[in-house]
Amino acid sequence: MGVKDAVTERFSELCRQKGIKPNELAVRSGVTPSSVYSMFDRSRRNVSITLIKKLCDGLDITLSEFFSCEIFDNLEQEIK
Repeated sequence: MGVKDAVTERFSELCRQKGIKPNELAVRSGVTPSSVYSMFDRSRRNVSITLIKKLCDGLDITLSEFFSCEIFDNLEQEIK
C-alpha cells in the first residue's frame, strides 16, 4: 500500500469510528466537500499535508495521533 492509500484508509477508519460522513468531515474541518471527496478518489495521486492537518483538526486529533497507526508502519517504497 502506498502512502496516499494509507492516508485515505486512515481517514475512512476515523470517520467510521466517529460515525461521520465525508460531508460532515469537510464542514468540521473548514474545507470544501470536493476536497474531501477528491482525497478519496483513487485516481488522484497526492494529498497535501495541509489538507491532512485541517482534517485532523476537524476530527480533533493531532497529526501525531493520525500517523501513529499500524497502517503507516509498513508502507511500500515510494521511490520506484
